[in-house]
Amino acid sequence: MTISRRTLLAGSVAAAVAAPLPLRAQPIVTERLPLWPGRAPGGEGLAVRDEVVKRSPTGPADDIAWPHIATPMLNVVPAASPNGGAILMIPGGGYARVALGREGSSISRAFTARGYTVFELLYRLPHDGWAAGPDAPLQDAQRAMRLIRAGATKWKIDPTRVAAIGFSAGGHLAARLASRFALDTYKPVDAADRQSPRPVVAGLFFPVITMRDPHAHGQSRRELLGKDMSAERIARFSAESALPADMPPSFVAHAADDPVVPPANSLTMFVALQAAKIPSELHIFEKGGHGLPMQEDGEEHPWPTLFERFARRHGL
Repeated sequence: MTISRRTLLAGSVAAAVAAPLPLRAQPIVTERLPLWPGRAPGGEGLAVRDEVVKRSPTGPADDIAWPHIATPMLNVVPAASPNGGAILMIPGGGYARVALGREGSSISRAFTARGYTVFELLYRLPHDGWAAGPDAPLQDAQRAMRLIRAGATKWKIDPTRVAAIGFSAGGHLAARLASRFALDTYKPVDAADRQSPRPVVAGLFFPVITMRDPHAHGQSRRELLGKDMSAERIARFSAESALPADMPPSFVAHAADDPVVPPANSLTMFVALQAAKIPSELHIFEKGGHGLPMQEDGEEHPWPTLFERFARRHGL
């Protein structure tokens, strides 16, 4: 069973919601918590409201996407048998929406079955007019990492063992979180902001990476950058640019037949990671479309195991 194109795409870019592996249990979201104690930063004067749409008229009730987000959230999906590790999961949507349900995605459940507590991120979108513009999603990703670490005792996780994984446009955000964790994108609001937002390891799956032609994903670039397409702005928000020496180890995976986000995005990122001497691993699978299957030819697809092996090797 593979991820269908309809299941993956939100607009023209997907969230990573895959067919589940056989699991010992089907964990559900046990908590949904707002990222910020009050209104998210930079929202003064905005009339943004949370809005949900179904991604298919005939799809399951929880097959939804969020084209407008006033209240960024974390879904907490607990591990079946906790091993102390945690994963921030960042879904896609081309920065036009965020394709995330309320009940816990199959990708999350696959990792909770392996012992990891998963935190699914519902992040704000630049088109809603937040003062930080293209950095509003990064504000939410940084804040999410800090909240996860601040709540380590509550969720029975090791605060040093928190990874971030992102899919499609969420892969772009995960890459920026990994490379721009030290960027001060907002003023601290409480004690949680004393925590580090740096993931111990990053997983970038069929990611949007570059904003540069000819391999940029057009919708993500338009939604993220708006009308300002200056060379300086394109360079700043291309996730392969200026990678720091302390960027966490990064795992990159893509399907060669992806019709939405060119695999050259992953190749570009891997070349940049290698040039910066960041421990990194790249997998280009022959098939998968805009997504990677959980099962192929009746067997478990190797990508979750490959990522887990890499991540455990680097501290997860």
